[in-house]
Amino acid sequence: MPLVSVVMPVYNSADTLGAAVRSVLTQTHGDVELLVTDDQSSDGSMDLLQEFARQDERVRPEAAPERGGAGRARNLSMERAKGDYIAFLDSDDMWLPRKLERQLAFAAEGTAPLTFTSYFKMDADHAGESTDFVPNGRVIHATPHVDYRQMLVRDHIGALTAMYDRNVLGTRLMPSMRKRQDYALWLSIMRDGHDARGLDEPLAVYRAGQAGSLSSNKMSLVQYNWELYRQHEHLSVARSTRALAGAVWQSLRNSRI
Repeated sequence: MPLVSVVMPVYNSADTLGAAVRSVLTQTHGDVELLVTDDQSSDGSMDLLQEFARQDERVRPEAAPERGGAGRARNLSMERAKGDYIAFLDSDDMWLPRKLERQLAFAAEGTAPLTFTSYFKMDADHAGESTDFVPNGRVIHATPHVDYRQMLVRDHIGALTAMYDRNVLGTRLMPSMRKRQDYALWLSIMRDGHDARGLDEPLAVYRAGQAGSLSSNKMSLVQYNWELYRQHEHLSVARSTRALAGAVWQSLRNSRI
């Protein structure tokens, strides 16, 4: 039974944290360690985590020494990982009970060290706090196979579904970027010659918040993707421009679906 290290960053998530943690602890594949890094919360999140840890030794919370953002919190958790696989879940999302069981079996069928799945996208007000509800939101379907060129144009991987094989890749940390650190991690794995495989089965629940207007989201995509292409992937201006044009087109297309 492979051990799965589940990485969860937390910042002022007391309202949703309980459901996220329980969705990990109630997995049918129970050989997990839940590595939570609290990014200096002020709402009692750490108290809640410590209570979970008292009840279940698989929960291993630590406080970040200073505020560093979600990417840094994830890295601090990954540095403590002991598992064969590393999986990701944010503190406001949830997994369905068979998520790890199904994804581990899927990973064992192929050679790609990075896998992901489909997931439900639900309004934050309707996602619920219990792990036994029946999700009925929009399904974001996983692409069967993704390579580096495809990922430059569009991030096909929902971070709440991603899992990588630590025995193949080692411990791969996220780069120091203001945004989109998870996207940069997937790209770095693929740039090294590894593809990703997607399981088209919804096994997680993403809470869609009200992060801003459609237009502001598109401007954010332009800004942070350009930074990703130029500073992290070191692409030329011409290639970065082509990739960004494709990314904006895909984003606009998806917003109409």
